[in-house]
Amino acid sequence: MKALTWQGRRDLAVVDVPDPRIEQPTDAIVRITSSAICGSDLHLYELFGPFLDRGDILGHEPMGVVVEVGSSVTKLKVGDRVVVPFNISCGECFMCRHGLQSQCETTQVTEYGSGASLFGFTKLYGQVPGGQAELLRVPLADYNSVVVGGDLPDERYLFLSDILPTAWQGVQYAQVPDGGTLAVVGLGPVGQFVARIGAHLGYRVIASDPVAERRALAEKYGAQVAEPDDIAALVSEATEGRGADGVVDAVGMEAHGNAMVSAFQKATALLPDAIAQPLMDNAGLDRLAALHSAIDLVRRGGTVSISGVYAGDADMMPMKTMFDKQLTLKMGQCNVKRWVDTLLPLVEDPADPLGTADLVTHTVGLDDAPHMYEVFQKKEDGCIKVVVKP
Repeated sequence: MKALTWQGRRDLAVVDVPDPRIEQPTDAIVRITSSAICGSDLHLYELFGPFLDRGDILGHEPMGVVVEVGSSVTKLKVGDRVVVPFNISCGECFMCRHGLQSQCETTQVTEYGSGASLFGFTKLYGQVPGGQAELLRVPLADYNSVVVGGDLPDERYLFLSDILPTAWQGVQYAQVPDGGTLAVVGLGPVGQFVARIGAHLGYRVIASDPVAERRALAEKYGAQVAEPDDIAALVSEATEGRGADGVVDAVGMEAHGNAMVSAFQKATALLPDAIAQPLMDNAGLDRLAALHSAIDLVRRGGTVSISGVYAGDADMMPMKTMFDKQLTLKMGQCNVKRWVDTLLPLVEDPADPLGTADLVTHTVGLDDAPHMYEVFQKKEDGCIKVVVKP
């Protein structure tokens, strides 16, 4: 089959690789019909080379049709149309039973002290072949598949794999009271859905992003928007100077700003793996402009919800400010299966209240996917969300 593979920093290639096969009786094989490029995929493209090997298959936002099932699979059958959540979980352990599927004790990557395994996402999360390919092996397939209907286009369901539940969790974690104010830092794909969900739940939504096209799309769905330098004044004016009840950081570790940390990140990514891995694991730094903005925007006693990915263990945090403002921080990988039952009716609603059909800006074949990583990273050509059709 053909698959998109990592070959080096900013170097991806579509190559022929062996077809996946049933390895455990609980596996299924899915023929991929759509697979999105996620903002967190860009971290692999740019920074996480020390934890990748040449030939690793990327992609963790896939859906498709089941073409083979293992002997112990009981809930799926050949021909089922499924969305595949990005985190791989068992549904039975302590963590899964408590709605923390991203911490699944069955698939935790204990070698690196990480949570549940993820599709297409480095040695830190199991180095499981991803879904930007023609076929995907799905472990523990009965639990790690969401069977969907056959009438709606892929784009209505596809985002259940990651960014839609990620955004929903981000808003839930922000703990905004009824009729309260939600601020959103970053209007990439997750931030777009955060803003839409906030408006859908009746909150006043104020969002920022440096890219005009992204601000315009969020404004279309009811958000007040501003450039990053202007959002503090807008939030202050809207809240009698108090700040937002909750703020979602939908950016993460590659925020604009801090050229010194950016240079450190890039230099570390170029070091030999044996040196770079412990350096990134123990002394990694993130660009924290988005997180610091969120801390500034939230009111005293409010909550900062972090959906953007961070990886540094040596980050400097403004502890005096956080303590003085009596803030709550909630964060983490999304627990996809926790939210699917809530989101599926919204996705299938004929009115499409979250605008799942109005997010994709670029649809390409697999051969064009490497180029689209570059376009997405550089925010060129109005790129907000890319869907790959293998």
